[in-house]
Amino acid sequence: MPTDPRPVGIFDSGIGGLTVLTAIRQALPAERLLYFGDNLHMPYGARSLDEVRAFSVAITEALLAKGCKLVVIACNTASAAALAEVRRLWPDVPFVGMEPAVKPAVEQTASGVVGVIATSATFQSDLYASVVERFAQGVEVLHQPCPGLVKQIEAGEFDTPATEDMLHGWLDPMLARGIDALVLGCTHYPIIRPLIERIVGPGVRVIDPAPAVARQTSRLLNEHGLANELAEDAPMEIHTSGDPAAFAAIMRRMGLADAEVSGARWAEGVLTLT
Repeated sequence: MPTDPRPVGIFDSGIGGLTVLTAIRQALPAERLLYFGDNLHMPYGARSLDEVRAFSVAITEALLAKGCKLVVIACNTASAAALAEVRRLWPDVPFVGMEPAVKPAVEQTASGVVGVIATSATFQSDLYASVVERFAQGVEVLHQPCPGLVKQIEAGEFDTPATEDMLHGWLDPMLARGIDALVLGCTHYPIIRPLIERIVGPGVRVIDPAPAVARQTSRLLNEHGLANELAEDAPMEIHTSGDPAAFAAIMRRMGLADAEVSGARWAEGVLTLT
């Protein structure tokens, strides 16, 4: 049986994509994973789509230089900004992007009102508009940007009064309008899913797209003959453009303690994974 031991590349603006890495690792334990968190430029959601696109192209170049056979853009903002561009630049490389999970929310709603929380950049993208247009006919979709929430999560404020107050400010009005499904439209947000679920209560289904991304990654690896069939518990390689020690500390809090974190260097728009 053919097997391909090259790594799957995964990137995000910071720690958020680790929720996607975790889902892929659970679904595909034989695959080597190479993760990059661009903490130097975090958060992406506050930047222009052109800027995020430039970062994403440079990151993709760095991951491909390390031999990655497939690239997962584990960031909704970067997917909205750059997925079409990287597919154009590297037509022979399979890419998996993040798409706000509006479709399953619409399929599951009984009230006819669903909520989406994401970054402002995600909401401003053509990708998000296309998803809503395709899948949300006949359903009211409430869009709520969450400025500052990514920084709270990156700072390890997973369940603090300040984070809870911020969430109440965004979620309480949506609850008052009758949402019964809430889409987590940023890969950072599942890290604080327990707090979100406590606020919205059992009557609201909270939807995390990471398992669907893992399934799509598996499908593309098999479709292109790239799956690694031989290894078990394959290693992870983790890089950040921020502080490796701080990144490793957050990973431990997320239960990902078995990988060292290495640095990365940006210089004149070029990324080198060290």
